[in-house]
Amino acid sequence: MPANKTIILQHQEIVQKITRMAWQILENNHDAGHLVIVGVEKKGTIVSKMLFAKLQEICDLQISHGSLFVDKNKPSLETIKLKCAVSLHDANVILVDDVLNSGKTLMYATLPILAQSPRQLHTAILANRDHTRFPIKADFVGISLATTLQEHIQFVQAENKEMTVYLT
Repeated sequence: MPANKTIILQHQEIVQKITRMAWQILENNHDAGHLVIVGVEKKGTIVSKMLFAKLQEICDLQISHGSLFVDKNKPSLETIKLKCAVSLHDANVILVDDVLNSGKTLMYATLPILAQSPRQLHTAILANRDHTRFPIKADFVGISLATTLQEHIQFVQAENKEMTVYLT
């Protein structure tokens, strides 16, 4: 590990954060007719699949999973692709990503979801930077960090499936 990286969360801590977030999501959506977990590809989908699996384990709600592609470097309406086998109409939707940096990616990601008229839309973020440039917030958060603009948070999943969150 390079000297300029600081470990923020190790694998077991990430698993614990996901479990806590799943319970919070359940508490806030216990009366949902249908709950849909949508992960922002690629790393947000890793987190969303973990949340989906934990929610299936702890509750009997009707839960579906989907993913959404947004080009994080150059987001545009033309390149957003929502992949979900079920309609989001009148569903409680949880939009999941690994790190909330500027908020731009999540702002774009909400557009195709809102176009389907969900009952509710919330966000779940593993690591939140506490300051964004766009008006979006994390509703369910694994860890919040006050960082400088020069610092970056990185979520990494190794080939052995071990996950780590770093501050660089």
